[in-house]
Amino acid sequence: MQQYQRNFIQLALDHQVLCFGDFTLKSGRQSPYFFNAGRFHTGAALAALGQAYAEAIIASGVEFDVIFGPAYKGIPLGAVTAVALAQKGIDKPFCYNRKEAKDHGEGGTLVGAPLNGKVLIIDDVITAGTAVREVMQIIESHGAEAAGVVIGLNRQERASEDCEFSAIQQVEQQFNIPVISIVQLDDIVSFLEQESQDSETLQKIVDYRQRYGVTG
Repeated sequence: MQQYQRNFIQLALDHQVLCFGDFTLKSGRQSPYFFNAGRFHTGAALAALGQAYAEAIIASGVEFDVIFGPAYKGIPLGAVTAVALAQKGIDKPFCYNRKEAKDHGEGGTLVGAPLNGKVLIIDDVITAGTAVREVMQIIESHGAEAAGVVIGLNRQERASEDCEFSAIQQVEQQFNIPVISIVQLDDIVSFLEQESQDSETLQKIVDYRQRYGVTG
């Protein structure tokens, strides 16, 4: 695990973005952990978050022309990532969308840079892949192409009970693009093994991974 990944997990713990307990997910599964990126809500936390996204992008080697933050959580994530990349000498244009078209002023649903060339999508997580498919339609309608998706956490679990693939793997296969995550569940397990004294929580996460997990 790289240092930026360790920093990201610690940041998530410090701000209770990564919580442990008993959580009912949208899928109906009972999860021993929950990830809520909305709790990165201070200036310092957002600055550190942008650095983590930037480090993950650089480490991946993905090539792109513009950063896209889908409404709503992707908007601040895309913005802080663009700033962090610029601070590292990689200055890229940034664009985001509105949920509803604006009928006055500049109009339309897109704000910021034009969607041209290879577009890198920034978001928090991929659960069902629905949001990514909507973004793909936006990108294609503007004659651009997706370069990849960058998210904070890969839960590494099956999309449904009767599917052997995760929603992330389905997105990668359907659109032939990489989904880059700052960390995945295996990284969190490794971190907790080294840093946490709560063996009960760790075992619950390991059991959950074995029950619902996918390879990779």
